[in-house]
Amino acid sequence: MGREKAPARHFSEDHDYVVVYALNAETWRPTLLPRSEEANARYGNSDSDHRGEWKAGDMTARNSYADGQYEVVSPSGNSFTPPRGRYWVVNKSRFDELNADNRIWWGENGTNMPSLKRFLTEVKQGMVPQTLWFYSDVGHTQEAKKELLEFVKYENTENVLDTVKPTRLIRRILQLATSPESNDIVLDFFGGSCTTGHAVMSQNREDGGNRKFICVQLPEPLPKPEPKLKFLTDIGKQRLRNVIQSFADDAEGKLALDRKSEDNGFRVFKLDQSNFNAWNSSVEHDSAKVERQLDLHIDHIRDNRTPEDILYELLLKSGFPLTTPVEQQTIEGKTVYSIAGGALMICLDGNLTLGLIRSIAELKPERVVFLDEGFAGNDQLKANAVQTFKTKGVASFRTV
Repeated sequence: MGREKAPARHFSEDHDYVVVYALNAETWRPTLLPRSEEANARYGNSDSDHRGEWKAGDMTARNSYADGQYEVVSPSGNSFTPPRGRYWVVNKSRFDELNADNRIWWGENGTNMPSLKRFLTEVKQGMVPQTLWFYSDVGHTQEAKKELLEFVKYENTENVLDTVKPTRLIRRILQLATSPESNDIVLDFFGGSCTTGHAVMSQNREDGGNRKFICVQLPEPLPKPEPKLKFLTDIGKQRLRNVIQSFADDAEGKLALDRKSEDNGFRVFKLDQSNFNAWNSSVEHDSAKVERQLDLHIDHIRDNRTPEDILYELLLKSGFPLTTPVEQQTIEGKTVYSIAGGALMICLDGNLTLGLIRSIAELKPERVVFLDEGFAGNDQLKANAVQTFKTKGVASFRTV
């Protein structure tokens, strides 16, 4: 948890830094920012050029080259050469071509130093990001705190974070580094109050993107635990829930004609030991300990583990990310989880039946997983399961 900066002793620190890294800086390029109204307002068409709005640009530069020094004559007869230390940006032949094409601006009366007409239709339809971002565009700390307090109801002001970032700042980064068409995963290893998660959902909502986010945060105790907020992680969870609710409230009664269906859910996972007791190979030469190990593996699932705990561990071990869609179904009276549209099917219930096995096989998943204890030692049922799934073309069937 951050602290307020100490008062300035010499200069007031009115800026911060965003450090940018790229896997390959030679090939990575930021997404151009949308052109602002202010930027477009710099263009006009005082001479009614058929190519549309334009603005005048300097035709000289400091780069020295042999063909950059020559004299030009304006329509009024005035002669011009580049100022001392500067050179025309094009050679004389190219200058004459531009002038003949009405791309040189000599001023209203044809008496000015020549400028190059840059047409709005010919410039990039986006703006290269600058290194200076003003708070009017990306927010500031006070705005960030106001956002946090809007979505998290604190009872003790001591629990309010001091170094929250505004969502507009994170969204600017998302606009530069991701695109709506991508399936980018945005990773924040210092999740804090989940500003990043909030920003990702807001940006997706604005441009119809499909970005996902992972926020990692240690469960640091708050200075003054509250009934609903005991750890720093509780702040992030409450914030995201209320942000999602605000989206739902805003969309109520509106027709989403121009916006695709939104996925505004999130899942919370805590790092823990495996749900399954591992075999301890160090006791293989001690018969008494081996016997105790065997007793443990009659029911090898650790105590107080829920079906969801086991499900997501099996998901990871099967090579599926935690964001994979999971649909819960009831088949033959048993709970069956359909993963990734039925590619993987998992049943964690006991007392399995041949009817259940046949029903799952008819769905033709690629893989099927059961708990070994679900067969309750019925080797004949397990052998039937192997044959049934093989007959239906199921590539993999296993028990854990």
